[in-house]
Amino acid sequence: MNSPAEIRQNIRNGIWSGPTTGLAQAYAQANLVILDRRYAFDFLLFCVRNPKPCPILEVLEPGVFVPDRVADQADIRTDIPLYRIWENGSSFVEQTDISAVFNTDMVSFLLGCSFSFEGALIGAGIPVRNIEEGKNVSMYITSRSCEPAGPFSAPLVVTMRPIPHELVSRAVQITSRYASVHGAPIHIGDEKILGIPDLSAPDFGDPVTIKDGETPVFWACGVTSTLAVLSAKPPLCITHSPGHMFVSDILNEQLAVI
Repeated sequence: MNSPAEIRQNIRNGIWSGPTTGLAQAYAQANLVILDRRYAFDFLLFCVRNPKPCPILEVLEPGVFVPDRVADQADIRTDIPLYRIWENGSSFVEQTDISAVFNTDMVSFLLGCSFSFEGALIGAGIPVRNIEEGKNVSMYITSRSCEPAGPFSAPLVVTMRPIPHELVSRAVQITSRYASVHGAPIHIGDEKILGIPDLSAPDFGDPVTIKDGETPVFWACGVTSTLAVLSAKPPLCITHSPGHMFVSDILNEQLAVI
Protein backbone atom coordinates (compact mmCIF):
# COMPACT_ATOMS: atom_id res chain seq x y z
CA MET A 1 0.00 0.00 0.00
CA ASN A 2 1.29 3.45 -0.87
CA SER A 3 1.76 5.90 2.00
CA PRO A 4 -0.25 9.15 2.04
CA ALA A 5 2.91 11.04 1.02
CA GLU A 6 3.43 8.71 -1.94
CA ILE A 7 -0.22 9.07 -2.96
CA ARG A 8 0.03 12.85 -2.84
CA GLN A 9 3.22 12.70 -4.90
CA ASN A 10 1.51 10.51 -7.48
CA ILE A 11 -1.36 12.99 -7.64
CA ARG A 12 1.05 15.91 -7.96
CA ASN A 13 2.87 14.14 -10.80
CA GLY A 14 -0.34 13.28 -12.64
CA ILE A 15 0.03 9.53 -12.05
CA TRP A 16 -3.27 9.36 -10.13
CA SER A 17 -6.24 11.51 -11.19
CA GLY A 18 -9.28 9.50 -10.08
CA PRO A 19 -11.42 9.47 -6.93
CA THR A 20 -9.56 8.74 -3.71
CA THR A 21 -12.04 6.31 -2.16
CA GLY A 22 -10.20 3.19 -1.04
CA LEU A 23 -6.75 4.83 -1.06
CA ALA A 24 -4.67 4.64 2.14
CA GLN A 25 -7.65 3.33 4.08
CA ALA A 26 -5.94 3.75 7.44
CA TYR A 27 -5.59 7.51 6.92
CA ALA A 28 -8.06 10.36 7.08
CA GLN A 29 -9.14 12.14 3.92
CA ALA A 30 -10.42 15.70 3.70
CA ASN A 31 -12.75 17.92 1.71
CA LEU A 32 -11.33 21.23 0.52
CA VAL A 33 -12.88 24.69 0.38
CA ILE A 34 -10.83 27.77 -0.54
CA LEU A 35 -12.35 31.24 -0.18
CA ASP A 36 -11.28 34.86 -0.15
CA ARG A 37 -10.53 36.00 3.40
CA ARG A 38 -13.60 38.30 3.31
CA TYR A 39 -15.80 35.19 3.49
CA ALA A 40 -13.68 33.14 5.88
CA PHE A 41 -15.33 34.02 9.20
CA ASP A 42 -18.87 33.44 8.01
CA PHE A 43 -17.89 30.13 6.42
CA LEU A 44 -16.12 29.07 9.62
CA LEU A 45 -19.30 29.94 11.51
CA PHE A 46 -21.32 27.83 9.07
CA CYS A 47 -19.04 24.87 9.78
CA VAL A 48 -19.26 25.37 13.54
CA ARG A 49 -23.06 25.47 13.33
CA ASN A 50 -23.17 22.37 11.13
CA PRO A 51 -20.41 20.09 12.45
CA LYS A 52 -21.98 16.86 11.19
CA PRO A 53 -21.53 17.61 7.45
CA CYS A 54 -18.68 20.12 7.90
CA PRO A 55 -16.23 18.85 10.57
CA ILE A 56 -13.13 21.04 10.59
CA LEU A 57 -9.73 19.32 10.47
CA GLU A 58 -7.61 22.39 9.71
CA VAL A 59 -7.92 26.02 8.63
CA LEU A 60 -4.90 27.62 6.96
CA GLU A 61 -3.87 31.27 7.26
CA PRO A 62 -4.56 33.52 4.25
CA GLY A 63 -2.17 32.74 1.41
CA VAL A 64 -0.82 29.58 3.07
CA PHE A 65 -0.97 26.43 0.98
CA VAL A 66 1.12 24.04 3.10
CA PRO A 67 -0.94 22.35 5.85
CA ASP A 68 0.55 22.41 9.32
CA ARG A 69 -1.55 19.87 11.20
CA VAL A 70 -2.85 17.21 8.82
CA ALA A 71 0.09 16.49 6.52
CA ASP A 72 3.84 16.94 6.14
CA GLN A 73 5.33 18.63 3.07
CA ALA A 74 1.99 18.73 1.29
CA ASP A 75 0.65 21.37 -1.08
CA ILE A 76 -3.10 21.88 -1.28
CA ARG A 77 -2.68 23.52 -4.71
CA THR A 78 -1.43 20.32 -6.36
CA ASP A 79 -2.15 17.35 -4.08
CA ILE A 80 -5.84 16.78 -4.84
CA PRO A 81 -6.63 14.79 -8.02
CA LEU A 82 -9.24 17.21 -9.35
CA TYR A 83 -10.33 20.71 -8.33
CA ARG A 84 -13.29 22.85 -9.28
CA ILE A 85 -12.68 26.57 -9.75
CA TRP A 86 -15.97 28.43 -9.39
CA GLU A 87 -16.97 31.89 -10.58
CA ASN A 88 -19.92 33.65 -8.95
CA GLY A 89 -21.15 30.38 -7.49
CA SER A 90 -22.53 29.08 -10.77
CA SER A 91 -19.99 28.04 -13.39
CA PHE A 92 -16.81 26.05 -12.87
CA VAL A 93 -13.82 24.60 -14.65
CA GLU A 94 -11.98 21.51 -13.45
CA GLN A 95 -8.19 21.48 -13.14
CA THR A 96 -5.58 19.21 -11.61
CA ASP A 97 -3.40 22.11 -10.41
CA ILE A 98 -4.61 25.45 -8.98
CA SER A 99 -1.20 27.08 -8.43
CA ALA A 100 -1.90 29.75 -11.06
CA VAL A 101 -5.20 30.69 -9.41
CA PHE A 102 -4.28 30.59 -5.72
CA ASN A 103 -3.49 34.01 -4.22
CA THR A 104 -2.40 35.56 -0.92
CA ASP A 105 -5.95 36.42 0.19
CA MET A 106 -7.23 32.86 -0.01
CA VAL A 107 -8.15 30.93 3.16
CA SER A 108 -8.23 27.13 2.91
CA PHE A 109 -10.48 24.83 4.92
CA LEU A 110 -9.87 21.08 5.21
CA LEU A 111 -12.99 19.26 6.38
CA GLY A 112 -13.47 15.66 7.47
CA CYS A 113 -14.61 13.04 4.95
CA SER A 114 -16.57 9.81 5.38
CA PHE A 115 -13.96 7.92 3.33
CA SER A 116 -12.02 7.94 6.60
CA PHE A 117 -14.24 5.37 8.31
CA GLU A 118 -14.58 3.04 5.33
CA GLY A 119 -11.44 1.16 6.34
CA ALA A 120 -12.86 0.59 9.82
CA LEU A 121 -16.07 -0.80 8.30
CA ILE A 122 -14.13 -3.15 6.03
CA GLY A 123 -11.94 -4.24 8.95
CA ALA A 124 -15.08 -5.25 10.83
CA GLY A 125 -16.29 -7.35 7.92
CA ILE A 126 -18.85 -4.82 6.73
CA PRO A 127 -18.89 -4.46 2.93
CA VAL A 128 -18.36 -1.03 1.37
CA ARG A 129 -20.00 -1.34 -2.01
CA ASN A 130 -18.42 1.66 -3.75
CA ILE A 131 -14.97 0.21 -3.02
CA GLU A 132 -16.05 -3.30 -4.06
CA GLU A 133 -17.32 -1.95 -7.38
CA GLY A 134 -14.47 0.53 -7.93
CA LYS A 135 -16.85 3.49 -7.95
CA ASN A 136 -17.15 6.89 -6.38
CA VAL A 137 -19.50 6.88 -3.39
CA SER A 138 -23.16 7.78 -4.04
CA MET A 139 -24.08 11.30 -2.85
CA TYR A 140 -27.53 12.86 -2.63
CA ILE A 141 -28.96 16.31 -1.92
CA THR A 142 -31.64 15.97 0.77
CA SER A 143 -34.66 18.03 1.73
CA ARG A 144 -33.09 18.88 5.10
CA SER A 145 -31.64 22.37 5.58
CA CYS A 146 -28.45 23.26 7.40
CA GLU A 147 -28.30 26.18 9.82
CA PRO A 148 -27.22 29.25 7.81
CA ALA A 149 -24.42 31.67 8.68
CA GLY A 150 -24.00 35.04 6.98
CA PRO A 151 -24.37 34.50 3.22
CA PHE A 152 -23.91 30.71 3.53
CA SER A 153 -26.80 28.25 3.46
CA ALA A 154 -27.25 24.76 2.04
CA PRO A 155 -29.35 21.61 2.02
CA LEU A 156 -27.72 18.66 3.74
CA VAL A 157 -25.87 16.32 1.37
CA VAL A 158 -25.46 12.67 2.34
CA THR A 159 -23.47 9.64 1.22
CA MET A 160 -25.18 6.25 1.01
CA ARG A 161 -23.73 2.80 1.60
CA PRO A 162 -25.89 -0.32 1.48
CA ILE A 163 -25.32 -2.43 4.60
CA PRO A 164 -26.56 -6.00 5.28
CA HIS A 165 -29.52 -5.81 7.65
CA GLU A 166 -27.76 -7.75 10.40
CA LEU A 167 -24.70 -5.46 10.30
CA VAL A 168 -26.43 -2.07 10.41
CA SER A 169 -26.18 -1.69 14.19
CA ARG A 170 -22.48 -2.59 14.04
CA ALA A 171 -21.92 0.00 11.29
CA VAL A 172 -23.59 2.61 13.50
CA GLN A 173 -21.37 1.67 16.44
CA ILE A 174 -18.17 1.82 14.39
CA THR A 175 -18.83 5.12 12.63
CA SER A 176 -20.08 6.77 15.84
CA ARG A 177 -16.45 6.73 17.00
CA TYR A 178 -15.45 9.05 14.14
CA ALA A 179 -17.29 12.26 15.01
CA SER A 180 -14.65 14.45 13.35
CA VAL A 181 -15.23 12.68 10.02
CA HIS A 182 -19.08 12.77 10.01
CA GLY A 183 -19.65 10.15 12.72
CA ALA A 184 -22.82 8.10 13.01
CA PRO A 185 -25.41 7.91 10.21
CA ILE A 186 -28.04 10.62 10.04
CA HIS A 187 -30.65 8.23 8.60
CA ILE A 188 -31.23 4.51 8.06
CA GLY A 189 -33.71 3.06 5.61
CA ASP A 190 -36.35 4.82 3.50
CA GLU A 191 -34.59 7.44 1.39
CA LYS A 192 -37.84 9.29 0.69
CA ILE A 193 -37.84 10.56 4.27
CA LEU A 194 -34.76 12.54 3.25
CA GLY A 195 -36.46 13.74 0.07
CA ILE A 196 -34.34 11.49 -2.17
CA PRO A 197 -36.53 10.30 -5.07
CA ASP A 198 -34.30 7.62 -6.59
CA LEU A 199 -31.20 5.93 -5.17
CA SER A 200 -30.16 4.85 -8.67
CA ALA A 201 -29.70 8.52 -9.65
CA PRO A 202 -27.28 10.16 -7.18
CA ASP A 203 -26.65 13.90 -7.46
CA PHE A 204 -22.89 13.28 -7.22
CA GLY A 205 -20.76 10.17 -7.53
CA ASP A 206 -21.93 6.84 -8.94
CA PRO A 207 -24.89 4.56 -8.29
CA VAL A 208 -24.01 1.30 -6.55
CA THR A 209 -25.74 -2.06 -6.31
CA ILE A 210 -28.15 -2.56 -3.42
CA LYS A 211 -28.59 -6.28 -2.86
CA ASP A 212 -31.48 -8.17 -1.32
CA GLY A 213 -31.12 -8.18 2.43
CA GLU A 214 -29.37 -4.79 2.54
CA THR A 215 -30.47 -1.46 4.02
CA PRO A 216 -29.41 1.92 2.63
CA VAL A 217 -27.55 3.84 5.34
CA PHE A 218 -26.90 7.57 5.02
CA TRP A 219 -24.07 9.66 6.45
CA ALA A 220 -23.61 13.44 6.35
CA CYS A 221 -21.34 14.48 3.47
CA GLY A 222 -18.76 17.23 3.09
CA VAL A 223 -20.13 18.19 -0.33
CA THR A 224 -22.62 20.12 1.80
CA SER A 225 -19.83 22.66 2.22
CA THR A 226 -19.57 23.12 -1.54
CA LEU A 227 -23.27 23.91 -1.83
CA ALA A 228 -22.94 26.36 1.05
CA VAL A 229 -20.08 28.13 -0.69
CA LEU A 230 -22.01 28.34 -3.95
CA SER A 231 -25.01 29.83 -2.14
CA ALA A 232 -22.88 32.86 -1.21
CA LYS A 233 -21.89 33.37 -4.87
CA PRO A 234 -18.32 34.59 -4.22
CA PRO A 235 -16.57 35.94 -7.33
CA LEU A 236 -14.00 33.14 -7.02
CA CYS A 237 -13.74 30.02 -4.89
CA ILE A 238 -12.14 26.60 -5.18
CA THR A 239 -13.34 23.19 -4.02
CA HIS A 240 -12.36 19.58 -4.64
CA SER A 241 -14.33 17.74 -7.29
CA PRO A 242 -16.72 15.33 -5.49
CA GLY A 243 -14.91 12.16 -4.45
CA HIS A 244 -11.44 13.59 -5.17
CA MET A 245 -10.14 14.27 -1.68
CA PHE A 246 -6.98 15.36 0.12
CA VAL A 247 -5.24 12.33 1.64
CA SER A 248 -3.76 13.33 5.00
CA ASP A 249 -1.07 11.87 7.24
CA ILE A 250 -3.51 11.52 10.15
CA LEU A 251 -4.43 7.96 11.06
CA ASN A 252 -8.17 7.44 11.27
CA GLU A 253 -7.68 5.96 14.72
CA GLN A 254 -6.24 9.29 15.85
CA LEU A 255 -9.64 10.80 15.11
CA ALA A 256 -11.64 8.01 16.77
CA VAL A 257 -13.18 8.25 20.21
CA ILE A 258 -12.10 5.36 22.42
